Amino acid sequence: MHEGTINEAAVYPRLIVEAALRHKAVSVILAHNHPGGGMQPSKADIEVTLKIKEALKAISIGTVDHVIAAGDKYYSFAENNLL
Repeated sequence: MHEGTINEAAVYPRLIVEAALRHKAVSVILAHNHPGGGMQPSKADIEVTLKIKEALKAISIGTVDHVIAAGDKYYSFAENNLL
């Protein structure tokens, strides 16, 4: 849904909410990549995830997970109790 540079991307929770509504979603899984290979979420990753989760919650759409892909590894917000 969003494209960025090598080290950041603008993410607009409103667009994610609109897409979830358009597809009649009852829940979502967020995902993005870290092309540099580090899979730990940044402070900005955590903050935007919580903003998106709250925006979706307000319209009764659940957030199942946010996965960061980094090469052949991944980081799951759900598995690390960040949701």
